[in-house]
Amino acid sequence: MDDDLIGEILVPADDLARRVRELAADISRDYAGRDLVLIGVLKGAVFFLSDLMRHLEVPCEVDFMAVASYGSATKSSGVVRILKDLDAVIEGRDVLIVEDIVDSGLTLQYLLRNLGARNPRSLEVCALLTKPERRKVDLPTRYVGFEIPNRFAIGYGLDHLEQYRNLPYVAALNE
Repeated sequence: MDDDLIGEILVPADDLARRVRELAADISRDYAGRDLVLIGVLKGAVFFLSDLMRHLEVPCEVDFMAVASYGSATKSSGVVRILKDLDAVIEGRDVLIVEDIVDSGLTLQYLLRNLGARNPRSLEVCALLTKPERRKVDLPTRYVGFEIPNRFAIGYGLDHLEQYRNLPYVAALNE
C-alpha cells in the first residue's frame, strides 16, 4: 500500500505473529481445565482476537462488545456508550477481554466496571498494544503484547477514519 499517511512501522508482522503465539500459550496455561469466554472489543480487536483464538489450547467461546467513547477523532474523553452488548451471560464464567490497544485506559476502565457488575468468576484483560505515556487510570492488564510510544497507531485492526485496519503490521500514522 503506497500511502503518505503510513509512517514508521512500530510492530512488524513477524513480531505480531510470534507474540500472539506466546500470549496464546500463556493464556492456555493459565486457563487449563477451564472454559474461557473471550470478549472482543469491536472493531479494532477482531484481527488480534481471531489470530489469538486459533492458537488457544483451551475450550473457549467468543462474544463481542462495541463501545463508543466521545471525543475528537484521536483522543478519548472517557465518556463511553455501549453500541453492541454481549449475547452471552457471563455470570460465574472466566472472562478475558481482548483489546487492540489500551491508550488512556478510560474505555477499558468502563468495560471492567460494566462486566465486573455481571459477576463473572474471573475477569482479565489481554491487550495487543499499550501506550503507558497516555495512561490516565491504572488498570490491571494481565496480558500485554507490546508497549508502543505515544503515536497514533494503525494497522492489524487499528484504523484511522475506518481505513488501514488491513495492514499486516502496526504503523504510526503520519499526521
